[in-house]
Amino acid sequence: MINFIPIFPLSLVAYPGEQVNLHIFEPRYIQLVKECFAGKKPFGIPVVINGQVQDIGTLVEITTIVKQYDDGKMDITTYGTNIFRVLEIIKDVPDKLYYGAIVDYPANDQHKHQRMLNNLLVKIKALHQLLEVNKDFKKPLTELTSYDLAHHVGFSLEQEYELLGLLREDHRLEYIKRHVNKVIPLMTGMKNMADRIKLNGHFKELKGFNFEF
Repeated sequence: MINFIPIFPLSLVAYPGEQVNLHIFEPRYIQLVKECFAGKKPFGIPVVINGQVQDIGTLVEITTIVKQYDDGKMDITTYGTNIFRVLEIIKDVPDKLYYGAIVDYPANDQHKHQRMLNNLLVKIKALHQLLEVNKDFKKPLTELTSYDLAHHVGFSLEQEYELLGLLREDHRLEYIKRHVNKVIPLMTGMKNMADRIKLNGHFKELKGFNFEF
């Protein structure tokens, strides 16, 4: 399916199934949000990287206007629903301040791979332990997907975008696994280094080498 959608290009990656909170302050996007909310229509968030609008983005629905300020600014919550691919950006939309795009919706395989996900969660928990963070995904394990994990493994914006472009769940899980497998040894080494630095200058209880065997 090909259609026109209003777009809100941002330097962030929103994933299907994710709640994204936004503070709206630019006039063009205040207009976009008001019209989409009133018409119960979604808008697209194409990803901006290094000042360039990328081809892949996520369609989102406005779930709540949390707060409206006297000057027109708004705090809103949105929910990601679908991946889209930009075919053409429309910079001049008649009678609108905001931009639009002609998009299509590539097939996105979200078939469950529970064993892969469970094994990956063990690694992610080990990473979080090294980082001394406690993450509650607030979903039963059977409902988690790669999208639920992606923002919690230390990806760069570019890596989050690469994951967004992967259209099979097993490929996304594998991508996260490869990243975590690289990061854990690095973090372990850094933690060991920090422990050694902390011990420097302390009285150490070390057993002397015994030449008698």
